Amino acid sequence: MKNHTRCLRLTAILMAFGFMASAGPGKPPKRKFIDRANMDLSVKPGDNFFQYANGTWLKNNPVPASKTRWGSFDVLRDESSARLKDLLQEASADKNADRATRMIGDFYANAMDSIAIEAKGYQPIQQDLSRIAAITDSRGIINEIVTMRTTGRGGSLFSAGVGQDNKNVNKYIPSLGQGGTSLPDRDYYLKDDSRSKTIRAAYMTYLQKMFSMTGNADALNAADAVMRIETALAKAQMSRVEMRDPYKTYNKYSLKDLTAMTPGLNWSALLPAMKINGADSVLVNNPSFFKTADVLLSAVSVNDWKNYLQWSIIKSAAPYLSSPFVNQSFQFTKVLSGQKEQTPRWERMSGLIDGSLGDLLGQMYVSKYFKPEAKLRMQELVGNLQNTFESRIQQLNWMSNETKVKALEKLHAFTKKIAYPDKWKTYDGVVIDKNDFVGNVLSTRQWAYNYMVSRMGQPVDKTQWGMTPSTINAYYNPSNNEIVFPAAILQFPFFDFGADDAINYGGIGAVIGHEMTHGFDDQGRQYGADGNLKEWWTKDDGDKFKVRADKVVNQYNAFTVQDSIHLNGKLTLGENLADLGGLSIAYEAYTKTKEFKDAKMIDGFTPTQRFFLSWAQVWRANTLPETEAQLVLTDPHSPGMYRANAPLTNIDVWYNAFNVQPGDKLYKVPEERIHVW
Repeated sequence: MKNHTRCLRLTAILMAFGFMASAGPGKPPKRKFIDRANMDLSVKPGDNFFQYANGTWLKNNPVPASKTRWGSFDVLRDESSARLKDLLQEASADKNADRATRMIGDFYANAMDSIAIEAKGYQPIQQDLSRIAAITDSRGIINEIVTMRTTGRGGSLFSAGVGQDNKNVNKYIPSLGQGGTSLPDRDYYLKDDSRSKTIRAAYMTYLQKMFSMTGNADALNAADAVMRIETALAKAQMSRVEMRDPYKTYNKYSLKDLTAMTPGLNWSALLPAMKINGADSVLVNNPSFFKTADVLLSAVSVNDWKNYLQWSIIKSAAPYLSSPFVNQSFQFTKVLSGQKEQTPRWERMSGLIDGSLGDLLGQMYVSKYFKPEAKLRMQELVGNLQNTFESRIQQLNWMSNETKVKALEKLHAFTKKIAYPDKWKTYDGVVIDKNDFVGNVLSTRQWAYNYMVSRMGQPVDKTQWGMTPSTINAYYNPSNNEIVFPAAILQFPFFDFGADDAINYGGIGAVIGHEMTHGFDDQGRQYGADGNLKEWWTKDDGDKFKVRADKVVNQYNAFTVQDSIHLNGKLTLGENLADLGGLSIAYEAYTKTKEFKDAKMIDGFTPTQRFFLSWAQVWRANTLPETEAQLVLTDPHSPGMYRANAPLTNIDVWYNAFNVQPGDKLYKVPEERIHVW
């Protein structure tokens, strides 16, 4: 999935589409959809709506030791993981399994055979480390980078793939991207604040210990080599904010011209070696990075590069080796995230198989947990939101008719994918060996790489999904102009058949509106109805949009998360615009329902109050401070409290619903409220 795909949830966590197996039409679960016991009624809604709606729940639900955060999303993720575990255990115990069931069953049984894994230690990667140790020149370094990529052993130095050409989405083209670093963001290598220094020191310790455990007698120098190379690469990388510019990252080169720019890298030979055939041009997201990488390949010693490549092998395999490697990796993770205990092995392995053979496992998930009625209801809700968005575009007072026509064309062209793919991958060629866990991981990785590069020269397949059915998430893909909702998201607090419309529109309705708005956020608006990157706005309308978007940037820049850590309004702009647009569209769609018009109180709350309370409880979560600090730097989503509160301050009806007055901490005078979509 392309890196400009816009998702609902942070760190890529959103909800998948099924709902509880016991739920369905005529069988409403016995629950309070807005429970006062979860609220903190001592807090004024206008001071902190997030706390007002969720305060007691937050107090009673600290982050479990094996988690980095705990909230609505995480509860559902746990439920989804438990379902996958049940499916995998059933598959591994099935003596008469078909091919698909046997593959995932054997993979899971193998992954859970800790005795066999412990006995092997780091033997599964010894041959790889020895091969790298035998390299004698820079040509051998380049050849090894190719070998690792094509055999599932991980990518080094840069990213490479085959995907749609952003300016000609009906054709596949190779793409090359900046990479080569291990820490979560380039700033960890470059900043001198105390947190960054602590993380770098912990990383050096981690490197040394991992090298020592593989028998490297000069682990300190090996670690130093890795740190020096990765720091040099980090300096050449563009920031996450810069990477959000689809024009800045669209740089097309002929193979001849790219080779002339990086003379140490002959791309006419490298691409076929990486199994990417038939290409005459390539997209490069950061040309200056590749100039730096080319210089480093000759300037850095072969021995240092060998240490760097061996580290790539070690870190890629570490989660699947014996416990000393797994535990040492977790020790470093604790410094980054603050997590106290390691995630249970069954949960890690369930996630591995879902990511590796997701269509096989997804078919079983859908068959057991997803109800067809949910898809029909979702189609209805999507239609309602789309119609409402259409009327809102038509009524915009800042956009010309010329641009409105194009905007409506794009809105009407949305492809809607709900629950699961129309056709499933079969993973022909994947070999699952009951006695070779690391080999199984490599086999699935190699299959995924071959599947991706085999698309060159083929018609673009727009039926592909970027998430599995059990994923708790949703996304918008601008190249296909599609909104996608995996099967696991139709669960409370997003959706419930037994809930009133306020709950469903404040939950899943806002999610639908969120993904639709991504088609018109600061990135998505630069893609046309056909998915191509192109200018379809008048200059005046584009300027007016930017004025409004800049106000959103400034609003979020002003939020202080911890001490001196501020939100990055530019990094989070797309998600913040989608939250504001999605919530506004969902509320207007809700006002068209009979329930809203009847204006009946439920549990002491008006329909409008229940709508906004439903929105706020979606974002309730406690997060470890270390994780929160990392996410502010790396995640394009704002933390939950700001996602819950900030959009509301721009929506007039919220003020009326909760009697928010001047002097309240969240109050904004009407002329300062931001209206975009």
